[in-house]
Amino acid sequence: MSIKFHLPDFCGNYKMNLYLADTLNEHPEYFYDDIKIASSYGCFPPAAWNGGRTVTGAVRREFIDFIIRQYNSRGIPIRYTFTNPLIKEIHLTDPFCNMITRIAENGLNEIIVNVPVLEDYIRKNYPRYPLISSTVKQIEDRDALLAELEKDYKLVVLDYNWNNRFDELETLPHKDKIEILVNPYCTPHCKRRKKHYEFLGERQFEHNLQVFGNEKQALKPIPQKEFPCPNMSFDFYDTTGFETHVSPQQIYEKYVPMGYENFKIEGRLMHPADILESYMYYMVKPEYRDMLRLKMFKHLLERK
Repeated sequence: MSIKFHLPDFCGNYKMNLYLADTLNEHPEYFYDDIKIASSYGCFPPAAWNGGRTVTGAVRREFIDFIIRQYNSRGIPIRYTFTNPLIKEIHLTDPFCNMITRIAENGLNEIIVNVPVLEDYIRKNYPRYPLISSTVKQIEDRDALLAELEKDYKLVVLDYNWNNRFDELETLPHKDKIEILVNPYCTPHCKRRKKHYEFLGERQFEHNLQVFGNEKQALKPIPQKEFPCPNMSFDFYDTTGFETHVSPQQIYEKYVPMGYENFKIEGRLMHPADILESYMYYMVKPEYRDMLRLKMFKHLLERK
């Protein structure tokens, strides 16, 4: 059984992610046994369907094709985060979202879904995509989770509040269909989480409208807004004290022996140093971390 990791931000982190994938292929001895990069998730800006984080800016078609080709040529799916909780039927005809969905539909790439109206639209119009049930759904009820696991999803990303509740995790069915978010930046049982997702979805709509609704304003930054969440300033090691944090030892000594094999590393829009450190922490053997960290850092600083 491979231990599958799902990496953040296929767009913004592509240099780091592809370098890691190439190093894993060329030097598997640097990594824990049976490691595999199973996908990289994220979205191309300024896609209105994107959720979980707000992606700003805009990209050209040539860059979109380049990113998809680079990952797919290595056998790695890109995974669209189409999880904006505010999506309604009026948003389904968005030209940019349909364009990026159409050009990546090859049976390898994947989509994370949250809202039924968008999920139904994708199933009907883009049937070759494997679909992933999003952690944005915040399913903490056991019966609701069991029902979700019986639906036609490739994977269900578990709400992080299930993390490390080993007696309950042991009894869940379809463990090979469950993805564990190992380093949540949200505090356990965060009361702000639903409103924060909605805020980010609204901000994504604003940015999408600005880029496509007024060409003269397309590349100007949208007004800054703040959401009252202290976790936004946390670094990677600040999160390791949470009861929901999953350590490498727990992955390899607890989760994998139970039958879990999919692990998601959070990090979209986080500082590159935090993302790099999370990769070292979860995937690289301790004796190789310093060496590989330096090599990857130098690679990121190269101008290409």
